[in-house]
Amino acid sequence: MSREEEHAASVDEWLTTKQVAALFHVDRTTVSRWAREGKVGTLRTLGGHRRYRRSEIETLLRNRSTTLDPT
Repeated sequence: MSREEEHAASVDEWLTTKQVAALFHVDRTTVSRWAREGKVGTLRTLGGHRRYRRSEIETLLRNRSTTLDPT
């Protein structure tokens, strides 16, 4: 990982399931399923909520035709 990538990862923004669902135009349960299936990485908060790294989501958005299946 380059120094720039390390810096970006350290200051990356985290998105909620609702925010990710809105970006992909899918239901929140679809995003949660993707997380369970390992198609998208998550962080769990102390309250048990999932958070998604914005940079990873943006990459998936650019490549979504080959990476994710909303069904």
